[in-house]
Amino acid sequence: MTKNPWTIIDQESVYENEWIELLHHNVLNPSGGKGIYGKVHFKNLAIGIIPLDENMNTWIVGQYRFPLNRYSWEIPEGGGSLGTEPQVSAERELKEEVGLIAKRYKKILTMHLSNSVSDEYGIVYLARDLQQGIATPEESEDLVVKKITFSKVFEMVMNEEITDSLSVAGILKLKLLIDKGEI
Repeated sequence: MTKNPWTIIDQESVYENEWIELLHHNVLNPSGGKGIYGKVHFKNLAIGIIPLDENMNTWIVGQYRFPLNRYSWEIPEGGGSLGTEPQVSAERELKEEVGLIAKRYKKILTMHLSNSVSDEYGIVYLARDLQQGIATPEESEDLVVKKITFSKVFEMVMNEEITDSLSVAGILKLKLLIDKGEI
C-alpha cells in the first residue's frame, strides 16, 4: 500500500531550534477517526562512520548523552547539512571526532532512525585507508576515543554496551558484509 491513509486537518509548529522542529498535527487516522500526531522534523541528516584499518581495528567515541541521561559508546557520528553531500559531512565528522582522514568511503546503510515519531534519516559509511590526524571536537562534545578490534565492537553491540541506533545498525550491517566476503 503506497497511498497515504492519513489526512492532516491542520498543523502547528510547537517548538523549533536550528536542529529540530516539533510539529503538532490534528489528523484523521486511517479509519477516519479524529486524532493527533506529534512529529519531530530533523533539519540535518544523521551521519555515521565506521573507520576500519587493515588489521580490522575500528574507533568508537564515548560521550555523555543529555537526552538519555547516561554515557554512550558510538561510532563517530553527527549531523550533516541537507544542502551538503553526505560523504563530505562524513569526512568532516570523522576528522573532527577521531582525527582520522580516509582515502576511501563506501555507503553501507541508510535508515530512518525512529519513524513513528520523527523523519530523521541516517547514512552510515565505511571509511578505509586511514591516516591519523588531530581531532577537533566541537565545544559541546566531551569525547573519549577508543581504538578497538571490530570483533570487540561487534561484541559490545551483542552485549548491549552499544545501544545507539545508528551505531548498532551500522555495525551489524558491516558484520554481515564482512561475513559475506564483501569487505
